[in-house]
Order: sequence, then C-alpha cells, then structure tokens
Amino acid sequence: MNLDLQPTLKNDLVLVRPLAQEDYDELYKVANDPKIWEQHQNPDRWEASVFKEFFKGAIDSKGAFAIIDKKTNKIIGSSRYKISERSPKAVEIGWTFLSRDYWGGHYNKSFKTLMIDRALTHFDHVIFHINENNFRSQKATEKLGGKRIEPDSEHQELRHLDKTALTYIISRKAV
Repeated sequence: MNLDLQPTLKNDLVLVRPLAQEDYDELYKVANDPKIWEQHQNPDRWEASVFKEFFKGAIDSKGAFAIIDKKTNKIIGSSRYKISERSPKAVEIGWTFLSRDYWGGHYNKSFKTLMIDRALTHFDHVIFHINENNFRSQKATEKLGGKRIEPDSEHQELRHLDKTALTYIISRKAV
C-alpha cells in the first residue's frame, strides 16, 4: 500500500504535521519532564541521550508527527503511525507523548481523533500497544473508544508479542 503516513491534519485546536529534524529542540523541551514518562516502559526517555535516540527513530520511521497547539503555535507533543507488522489491515498509533500542561483536557482526544479518522479511511483497524502499568494511556485510549484485545477474543493476530504490553483496538464500522 502506497500510503502517506505523514499527512498534515488539523482541527480547531491542533495542527498535526510531519515531524522535522528542526523540531528537536522544541520537542525536547516538552519531553524533558520525568513525570511524562513515569508509567512508560522507557521511564528514562526524558534524559537527553535517550530522547536523542527516540527522536532519531521518529524521524527515520517516516510516520512521526509534531502536535502543535494552534493558539500558541508551539509544539505540545508527538505521535506516530506504523503499519502493523502482523496485519496489513491494521495501523498502530503510538510513541505518543503530550506536555503535562495539556493533560486532562481536550487535546489528546482532538489530535488522536484526527489520526484515527484518517487511519480508518485506509485500514480496518487502529491498534495501540500500551504498557500494562501505563494506566493513564489505557484510560485515555478507552475514552477514544479503544477496546482491549483480551486473550480469548478475536483479533489475536494483532496483540503485541510482549506480554507486558496490552493491545487496544478501534475498528472501522461495517457499512
């Protein structure tokens, strides 16, 4: 499938655009907060050397985004698309983080809805692999309509192989 994994998306609150090398300093200012990463499987991602590798991976992925608050025109976080290695009918949304100044409001739902809606025009499923201890992300994904793929449910082929990761799914509505 020849799909653009870095489209520019926008609504009233946010601009979601391809992440660029020039975004490093501004994005690191957001990421340099240990509280963002405390429930994450990589809790040291706020450290400069670890974030530098994360950022390189984001750029190399050709699916990463800068999330920009349209009121301030400042980068407030990042997210990525990745086509599932387990099914060509699914795309993953992940590697997401958002400035704590934007937690608990409408911003996460705003940019993720843009990403989900776009993905479901090309894929049957959007999946989220979330660390079993990352309760904030689990709850946020459930608020978006994500359903956890349980061990005895359908779509087992989409579950993460790492048993410490939970997989959530949002599927295209049948027409």
